[in-house]
Amino acid sequence: MSFSCGEGGIGHALAVEFKSKGYTVITTLLAHEPREHLTNAGIHAFTADVTKDEDIEELRHNVTKISNDKLAVMVNNAGIAYTMTAIDTEIREVEKMFAVNVFGPMRMVRFFHPLLIRGQGKIVNVGSVGGIVPYVYGCNYNATKAALHHWGNTLRVEMKPLGVDVVNIISGEISTNVLKRDQGRRLPENSYYAPLAEEFAKHVQRTPHTTTPAEYARNVVGEVTKKSPSAWFWTGATTGIVRFGDTFLPKTFWDWMFTREFNLNKLRA
Repeated sequence: MSFSCGEGGIGHALAVEFKSKGYTVITTLLAHEPREHLTNAGIHAFTADVTKDEDIEELRHNVTKISNDKLAVMVNNAGIAYTMTAIDTEIREVEKMFAVNVFGPMRMVRFFHPLLIRGQGKIVNVGSVGGIVPYVYGCNYNATKAALHHWGNTLRVEMKPLGVDVVNIISGEISTNVLKRDQGRRLPENSYYAPLAEEFAKHVQRTPHTTTPAEYARNVVGEVTKKSPSAWFWTGATTGIVRFGDTFLPKTFWDWMFTREFNLNKLRA
């Protein structure tokens, strides 16, 4: 199993949970990130950046040296976020997100697929309810997760004849480090959303009701280690209402709900 896992995040929790189930766990970190929280638990930690071919090639080479019949699952990390309105978006920030959240998983599969096929393994993509509903200020992050979901859908069909399962995890609100990058972010002064500047500032500092990483990891590991896991597995706070609404309600339900929740009618004043 291979994924990025800084301390306190989803990856860390998944690594610990898989280790507790007897898996040999391979994790990746950026060069500046500490690794004692992993290595002290007997978890392999390698330096790798999923945006670089050479790093993933080196990771693949290192993984081939670790032979274990339970080294069979590859999980791509939850990624990075960039909170902003669609019309105020800095495109370079979105390019960074796609590089990690979408092209990173693609790169991992491109380099690791021979090992996955030989081991009859699993590919587990960490998606989000943001890729399902039009969560306000999250359009860019939502786009990366929607892309990941649909890439994973086709990948699942293509890999099935080769003996590899692909699972999309539709994650709800999980207590992770992904929002830290956004703390302190402000709307541009000339934004059409300036009337909501105060609300936006509070939004990026929010502490939502969430599922803990440990609980999330138990649910995910319990599902993906099944002989026949779900193609899409929904877990975490808010997934119940999102799944129900996406299945049974018109798309414009979300327009009404998020307009109310984010006080968007203030822009009409």
